[in-house]
Amino acid sequence: MLRKQIINVPRTIPAPSVGRTDVAAVATVLVTSEDTDHPVDHAFDSHAGPGGTHWVAGEPGEQQVLILAFDVPQAIRRVVLEVEEVEVSRTQEIQLAVSGDGGLTYRELVRQEYNFSPPGTTFEREDWAVVAEGVTHPRLQIRPEKGGKPCRATITTLALWGGQSGIN
Repeated sequence: MLRKQIINVPRTIPAPSVGRTDVAAVATVLVTSEDTDHPVDHAFDSHAGPGGTHWVAGEPGEQQVLILAFDVPQAIRRVVLEVEEVEVSRTQEIQLAVSGDGGLTYRELVRQEYNFSPPGTTFEREDWAVVAEGVTHPRLQIRPEKGGKPCRATITTLALWGGQSGIN
């Protein structure tokens, strides 16, 4: 007897994005934790810059992870990351990596540290040019405080731009 299963396939599959990626339209966000007052949704809204809305991890911890699971593989050409910390002096480390095999293996693209010393240095913005084809899962690993004191990871903005080779 033939074994079969009826699957529910969307009528239209979004094409890989060119320009700024609408994360809500093309991906599922996976995150280790979130504060109820500062959900991960805030990292992808239009309220950027100092004083903008932001995601905050639900608990202090050694590491937090944020992964985008794309519906279809994407090209990534640019990543903008903003982090604001107005309360605690700390050093936050972020690693950006990508997977092209459904999240089984990752290739590191960028590793960056941010030193915050409120009330002076409280905001960091990075704008990275990257070349990544066929990305199924971009991943941010965040170490909120390299010195070991209990702190929560934060991100104000995470924005990605796709495109074809040679287009930024």
